[in-house]
Amino acid sequence: MADPKFRPALLVVDMQEDFCPPNGSLAVPEGRSITPLINTLLAQPTLALKIATKDWHPPNHISFARNHPAGNGHTTKQPFTDTTTITNPSNPSEQYTTRLWPAHCIQSTPGAALIAELDTAQLTHTIEKGTDARVEMYSAFYAPLHDPPLRASDSGLAGLLRAHQITHVYVVGLAADYCVRSTAEDAVREGFETFVVEEGTRAVDPGGWEGCRREMEANGMRVVGKDGVEVRRLFGGAKGVGEEV
Repeated sequence: MADPKFRPALLVVDMQEDFCPPNGSLAVPEGRSITPLINTLLAQPTLALKIATKDWHPPNHISFARNHPAGNGHTTKQPFTDTTTITNPSNPSEQYTTRLWPAHCIQSTPGAALIAELDTAQLTHTIEKGTDARVEMYSAFYAPLHDPPLRASDSGLAGLLRAHQITHVYVVGLAADYCVRSTAEDAVREGFETFVVEEGTRAVDPGGWEGCRREMEANGMRVVGKDGVEVRRLFGGAKGVGEEV
């Protein structure tokens, strides 16, 4: 009998061509290698929802370095090294600084497509994020603006999870230190018990992952292994990933 206190959802974050080697414009090291594990998780019937997210940026998105003029000998600011300040359109006093990136996941381009290896037939929903050119949106829930919240950036994910009475959220995908982390943080903020499956994600900056992981766990997220008890619950509790079910 199903446990009414355990209605899990899997969030597959941004498994898109632009985030994956060998040709992605913002390829995460070993990003493609996590797909078999994600597909194994997607196949589990215990999951009440199986949701993929996609960065879905307009060409003039604020996170693209090419959209910012520079005065240091470059025509534009440089990806990875330069930053910009983002301001809440409804409250100029609320600001944050964000890292700039190469242009990526532009709406309706090949780079924005989910990778072909992902078993999309198992998905129940796909959510597009980062559609507002004015703000960065790492989280699959909403932009990090709260005074007041930017309604245009709300993906509807929290409402979808609540409508299906989800209790536990498992997060995999790309990248561990940005969109996966921010999505997991907001899942905790929204009241869901939240797990990041460590083998199911990769970081933009692998050398900083251990520090990032410690910060995540200090903020209520649990980073778990694919063979741990938390993931075994998705297999009926007795088996783990790669075992006969």
